Amino acid sequence: MQEAAIITLKKHELSVTDTRKKILQFFLESAGALTHADIEQQMGEAFDRVTIYRTLQTFVEKGIIHTIPSADNAIRYALCKDNCAAGHHHDDHVHFLCNDCGTTYCLDHVSVPKIKLPKGFTANQTDLVVSGVCHKCEA
Repeated sequence: MQEAAIITLKKHELSVTDTRKKILQFFLESAGALTHADIEQQMGEAFDRVTIYRTLQTFVEKGIIHTIPSADNAIRYALCKDNCAAGHHHDDHVHFLCNDCGTTYCLDHVSVPKIKLPKGFTANQTDLVVSGVCHKCEA
């Protein structure tokens, strides 16, 4: 996984630092979306909150990860797919939040439906979060 993190960082024209490698590797190994707190807990004392925050913001800006809104206002982050680039996210898929385990999943195969807005309104982004019970908790 460490090699995949290095390749991704270089592809997005970012310098390969220990912090970036470790945080990106954590995303690559994760099944769902992550919060700042998840990353901070995983990294332990190795990185301070500000370093993690700045790294996440850089990853969002470069099209490596995208943000997922939540009802509790805790921003979650998930890996982007290959068609995202700096300043151009194409994450028009549904996100699913499990009420039992708290995991947020990107449902890449379920697209957000087109919303017809009234005249004079222009959408820049549409987020759709569905909550319920995931396949792991349902079993």
